[in-house]
This record gives sequence, C-alpha cells and structure tokens, in this order.
Amino acid sequence: MQKEYVRSLFDKIAYRYDLLNHLLSGGVDLYWRRAAVRTLGTFRPRRILDVATGTADFALAAMRLAPDSIVGVDISDPMLEIGRRKIAQRRLSDRIRLQNGEAERLEFPDGTFDAAIVAFGARNFEHLDKGLSEMGRVLRPGGGIVVLEFSRPRIFPLKQLYFFYFKHILPTIGRLISNDTEAYQYLPDTVMRFPEGEQFLDRLKAAGFSSLREQRLTFGIATIYSGVK
Repeated sequence: MQKEYVRSLFDKIAYRYDLLNHLLSGGVDLYWRRAAVRTLGTFRPRRILDVATGTADFALAAMRLAPDSIVGVDISDPMLEIGRRKIAQRRLSDRIRLQNGEAERLEFPDGTFDAAIVAFGARNFEHLDKGLSEMGRVLRPGGGIVVLEFSRPRIFPLKQLYFFYFKHILPTIGRLISNDTEAYQYLPDTVMRFPEGEQFLDRLKAAGFSSLREQRLTFGIATIYSGVK
C-alpha cells in the first residue's frame, strides 16, 4: 500500500528532513513558503488546517498571519515529534496542535476550518482526488485552499538542467546525508508523475473549488495553487 510505503520512507529520514529540504533547494524553499503564506493571508483565516504538515515548517510560517489556531496532520509520527519540539521551542504549543492523520480521512467535522494548506505533500497523497475533496469538506463555505508543490520548468535549458539535478544529483546528496537512497529517488519520481498546471487546477475544480489560480515560482520549479470552496 502506498500510504505505508510513504510512511516508512519519511519515518526513516525525519531526523534529517529539515536540513535536506534547505540544502537541496539552496534555501529557496523558505521563499516559497513565505509566498504561499501571502496567498493564504488573502483568505484572512482564523482556523487553519495544515495537511501533510511534516515537521510543521508551513504551520510555523503561517503564524505570521496571527490565526487563532492551526492544526497539522501527518502520517509520520517521527516527523510530528520533531514538529512538536520546534513548536514548543517557539512557545506556540497553545496555538499549533499536531496529530497523526491521513489526508483522505480527515477526522474533523464539516466546515471546521477557514483555510487548508498542504506544502510539498499533495504528491504523497495515496488518492489525490479524495484528499482534495476531504480538504474541501472540512472547510467552511468561502474557505480557501492553498497547495504549494514542486512542478517542472518548461524553458530550455533550465528544464534539462533541472531534470538532470533531480534524477542524478539530488538522490546522491540525499543518500550521503540521510543514508537513504530510496527516499530521495522517490522524490523525483513523484514530481515527474504529479499533475501540474492546468491538470492540477482541473483536479481542484473537480473537488469543488472555484476562483482557481496558479503562481509559478523560480522559473516553474514550484507552484502555488489556490481556490475557494
């Protein structure tokens, strides 16, 4: 089952996850999150759900919007434990709560949240359409969704350089630092398969979202998608 496979991969690399994210993106992932938080801010959310929260980087970044509360869910307990430590260090445990949970089966009543976010986790959903529909279900009418995900550059020669880096350089660096080859081969594989651009906007539309937008970042290496329930 894909869910158990993904869980085992992220359990193994949890202790190096933050370092590798920053290193492998050259630190630009911090800019991507700030840009996504700006998009999130247009919904003026008081209650935020962070799906596939990992070590809670996006949840922590979203605190600059001063929401009443943020709930983060993830299937990897080691990732969540690291996230809880980071939250406690910033004395935000009363505002950010993390719990084990699956995107496809969110354990919240309909209309619980003002906004739902997922950063670099949508491609790991076992069933993408079900996960997006569940995010929509737990949003109030008029609530917003923001998805930050890797995408693929389209311009020569960046496209070719990017593919070479993803297929050859990234797995090597990941293996040297985390001692796990499989996890960092999984990353480029999922990015290559993930529906991007208009294809992903169509998936959001099918999940019940409207006013859809996409913002390509850093020559298309990452994209912010947003919509309204």
